[in-house]
Parts: sequence; C-alpha cells; structure tokens
Amino acid sequence: MTSGEQSERGVLRSAESSQRATFLELFFDLVFVFALTRISQRLITDFTDRRSTLLAEAGQTLLLFLALWLVWTFTALTTSRLDPDQPAIQLVVVGTMIGAMVMAVAVPKGFGEHAVIFAVAYLALQFGRTLFLFLAHRRQRDVPLRLFIWFGLSAVPWLIGGISDDARLRGLLWTIAILLDYGGAVGGWPIPKLGRAPTVELPIAGEHLAERYQQFLLITLGESVLVIGLTFSAASFAVERTSAFLISFLTTVLLWRVYFHQAGHLLPVAITTARQPARFGRSMSFSHLLMIAGIVLTAVGYELSIAHPLGHTTPVWLYTMLGGPALFLAGRSQFEYQVFARVSRSRIGGLIALALLTPAMLHVPPLAVGGAAAVVLAGVAVADALRSRGRTMPEAPTPPT
Repeated sequence: MTSGEQSERGVLRSAESSQRATFLELFFDLVFVFALTRISQRLITDFTDRRSTLLAEAGQTLLLFLALWLVWTFTALTTSRLDPDQPAIQLVVVGTMIGAMVMAVAVPKGFGEHAVIFAVAYLALQFGRTLFLFLAHRRQRDVPLRLFIWFGLSAVPWLIGGISDDARLRGLLWTIAILLDYGGAVGGWPIPKLGRAPTVELPIAGEHLAERYQQFLLITLGESVLVIGLTFSAASFAVERTSAFLISFLTTVLLWRVYFHQAGHLLPVAITTARQPARFGRSMSFSHLLMIAGIVLTAVGYELSIAHPLGHTTPVWLYTMLGGPALFLAGRSQFEYQVFARVSRSRIGGLIALALLTPAMLHVPPLAVGGAAAVVLAGVAVADALRSRGRTMPEAPTPPT
C-alpha cells in the first residue's frame, strides 16, 4: 500500500467506527440553532411589517435559508463518509462552524449591507470543503472536480449579486446561484461529454447520516419551542394568550410525533438497506428540507397567534399558520415514499383538510386558526396510531432506490 493510499484510508470511515454523531458534530449543530433563530426572526418581520413587500422579503429569507441548509447537509454527508474523529476532519468541521456562524450573523441584513459577507462566507465554505475532499481522495477525485466546476459557475452570480446595489438584481442573481447549487446536486454535477458523476461512490455510514437528519429536525423543533417561550414570556397570562401558547406547544409535539412515526424511526435501516445508500442519503436532504422549512414557517405562526390571539387574521398570516403544517406534511409524504415506496392516506387527508379549511379561516381569529391546524395534525397522528395498532413487528423499509 502506498503512502497516499494509507493517507486516504486514514480519513475514511472504517467499518468498525461508531455510527453515533460525535460531540463536535452536536456542537456544530448549535451554530444552526442560532441560524434558525435568525431565519425565524427575519420571517416574523416579513409577516408583521406592513411596510415590506411580503413576497419579495419572504423570498429573500428563503434564499438565505436554502444556502444555510446546503452548508449543513454537505457537512453531514462529509462526516458520514470520512472519520469525524480524525484531526483533519475536525478542522474542517470547526472551519465550517466559523463560516456558518458568519453567515448566520449576516442573515438579518443578508440582502442589504451584509450581502457581500454572506456570499463570501458561503463560497469560502463550499470551496474550502471541496478542496479538502480533493486533497483527501487521491484515487477518487471525480466528484470534487465536478464540485469545483459547479461551484465556480454559481460563484459568479453569488459575488455579482453580493456587490450589487440593486436588491431586485441581487434576488435574481442569487436565485440563479442557488438553483445551480441545488441543480448540480440533484443532477449528479454533470459536465459536457462526461455526463453525471459515476454511481460508484465512497461508502457512507447510513445510521450516522440518518441520525444527523433526525438531530437537525429536532433542533428545528427546539427552535420552535424557543419562539413559543420567548413570545409567551413577553405577553400577559390572559386566557386567550395562554390558550394560544398551549395550542402552539401541542402542535410542536404533534409535528414530532408525525415525523418519528415508523419512517422517522426506520430511517437508519432504510439508508443502509437501499441499493445505492449514498444517493438515497442525498435524496433525504430534500424531504427534510421541506419538513424543516414547514416547521420554521409554523413557528412564525406561533408568534402571530400568541401575540395576537383574538386579532384579525390576514390572508398572508395563513401562509404560516396553515401553510407551515401543509409544507411539513408534504415533506413528510415525500419522506414516507422514499422509505416505503408509498404514502399513507392520513398524509394526503391532512393536506386536503388544510386546503379546505383555508377559506373559512379568514373569518376567525388566529387562536382558532392555530387550533384548527392542531386538530388536523392530531387527526394525522391518531390515524397513524390506529394503522399501527395490533402489529407485532414494524413495517420493513422498502426504498424505491
């Protein structure tokens, strides 16, 4: 074995390595707890500031969130392939923490005076991690080279948008940039004449990657609890506000229950038994992205309902109070299909119920809207429990890929 091969094996995960997330990875997640609070607060401002253009402001926040999610998921994929106990990998994780923290701090003014900082920090993380992968994998450099090409393409609109003084132009350029980054990941980073990346990939620690997705969803639920607590602590203990607080907390519990029912628990087995575990693990990123975005949006609805329980429900508020749970159920439906190659009727029924409730919810206060969303999620959770009742063994995962 050559010294290069020994060096490469030194950073790869071994079959005997622990599948559990390391303390450094859990520490890494704390940066994203802060990042999610910045995203939530920015969204709350978008939905409550009557001077803002909701569609444009919310779209800007979405772009910032998508960039942060890509940083997190690429890091999770990296530590699921490489040994996170190795000093070199730990250095990569710590460096990513610093860059992600800079991005999170820049979020409130990420489309204003801090746009350049956000863009440069994002690109530094992506290029830096890719450079490390290129140097670490002496015999498998195809994917790192493709990443360099695709990130090089998206770097142009990221940087031009960052230095532009025109917010509309920045929004257009950053939309193109994020589409390039996500499109490359979905399409296997194709390049002319060579096509997509080869399907033969480095082994991946399926249980570890599944745990990382589960942990991020849990910290998103934790951020929702933070929003509930901070909003309620700033309000009086009036009956209507207390009721909104209890409904919000119950909704968070229901989101946790719906996620972890069967598919959430069986995700580690699903990844390890998939025909192409690495590709299957990457596909999990998109279903979890929808669920996490839905939870963040729902948390904005918590703030609105606790702060204004008996106020007037505006049409845009329904985007958070009903749209958030709907987005979560849509992501959960995709997640269930990825694990079992089917979608439960309760998921579809919940989405239909939320859609049918929307017109009527314009005529009731936010407290009632939050209650209606909780009832729908409770119905989904009860249907899940009834379907599983009497089974002695959990359903075996049957991923379609």
